[in-house]
Amino acid sequence: MRKKMIIKIISWIIFIGLVIALIVGAINIYMVTTTSKRIISVDDAKDINADCIIVLGAGVKPSGKPSWMLEDRIIVGEQLYNVNAAPKLLMSGDHGRENYDEVNTMKNYAINDGIPSEDIFMDHAGFETYDSMYRAKKIFGAKKVVIVSQKYHLYRSLYIAKKMGLDAYGVSSDLRYYSKKQYYREAREWLARVKSFIKCIAKPEPKYLGDSIDLKASGDVTKKLLDLPPFCAR
Repeated sequence: MRKKMIIKIISWIIFIGLVIALIVGAINIYMVTTTSKRIISVDDAKDINADCIIVLGAGVKPSGKPSWMLEDRIIVGEQLYNVNAAPKLLMSGDHGRENYDEVNTMKNYAINDGIPSEDIFMDHAGFETYDSMYRAKKIFGAKKVVIVSQKYHLYRSLYIAKKMGLDAYGVSSDLRYYSKKQYYREAREWLARVKSFIKCIAKPEPKYLGDSIDLKASGDVTKKLLDLPPFCAR
């Protein structure tokens, strides 16, 4: 009897594991196939007349310099700005700690490359992709956007954007080989897509919202955001 019970438990574990794997696989396939046609090139984005180019945050080195992935996102964001894909850049990333600041790193990099400060907005509370898309719609009032990130991340970004009511296109920023860790990032993305799929059904508010910000104004208004902790303002 004990042996039969063990076999039964193992069988149920295997069955549940297969069901979960099928669900994860189905969600990933659905998310990729329904967004892939929205991924375009920089040339295709020329004069697309979007409200803004959303450059999604990534790691910043201890020195304060952007990681390779983040640097490539900024570079492609600048390319899109220079071909008139949109008149404004929205740097959306993590500035939730005093000693970690993605958005000012991104803005300063773009300014050094000649992008006018007033055309660069910062979303200090883009702690995850869902927050970035939610806030782009609700806080910044965007309707049509071009999203910049590495291709493996664009599928999820575009899916969330669509569920937030944004007319979104994505441009890949894969400009180089990053590291062996990229395989880990892409594997982790499978689970992140499932999480985002569920969040897009529930549509919870991000941790921070705040007052509306007009994308037609100067991006310098985002140097200080009253709805965030003091250290998020520069």
